[in-house]
Amino acid sequence: MSPQRAAALSSDDDAGLARRIGECDEGAFEAVMRAHNRLLYRLARSILKEDAEAEDAVQEAYLAAYRNIGSFRAGAKLSTWLARIVINEAYARLRNLKRAGVVIPLELGAQRGDSRPEKAPMADKTVEQPEAAAIRTELRHVLERHIDALPEQFRTVFILRDVEEMSVEDTAACLGLPPATVRTRAFRARALLRASLSQDMDVATVNTFEFAGERCDRIVSRVLHRLRLMGSGGGSPTPGGLA
Repeated sequence: MSPQRAAALSSDDDAGLARRIGECDEGAFEAVMRAHNRLLYRLARSILKEDAEAEDAVQEAYLAAYRNIGSFRAGAKLSTWLARIVINEAYARLRNLKRAGVVIPLELGAQRGDSRPEKAPMADKTVEQPEAAAIRTELRHVLERHIDALPEQFRTVFILRDVEEMSVEDTAACLGLPPATVRTRAFRARALLRASLSQDMDVATVNTFEFAGERCDRIVSRVLHRLRLMGSGGGSPTPGGLA
């Protein structure tokens, strides 16, 4: 799609995009998918907790949306309409998985490779060092594991409110909940997440700047080596047994 074409489509309102899609305008549908992919993927994954299943759910939801675009009503938000379709698809898949007795490990996504879309990196004149990038990635994985462990009703609200930064009203519309319920669940989700992360932090703090083992052996070995060099070179007297 050309930049000019993309700009024209992005300036369309939701009703205009829906009309174009109904007229089989592939470019309009592509623009809609690219604009909503991250939101819908995160929403599906908050329910299914597995990367590949979430991707499949989003794909099926898009196909359903394309087939039923005529049911979209002007005045509604296209993002909310699509979110409802994704939620229905994700829950249908979850029911099928439970009936089939399929168990999805929490860390299966990491084993298959993380295919989740990321926000565009912030412009920075400095290049991130590999060590810093590795630490940031590990911290993200830790946070994602804790989010996955949240109860389902809290997890989905947390994804929409705190990860996607969606308003209370839009979150309520997506999930079919009263705004007050959204606020309560978001508050509870944050509290649970803080508590679980705090427990991990307490455990990690005990072993911060770990010294025993290889680091200890390395320092002792280097000091002894320096002392031996001093003794053999006629420097300061070497303590007994080190010469």
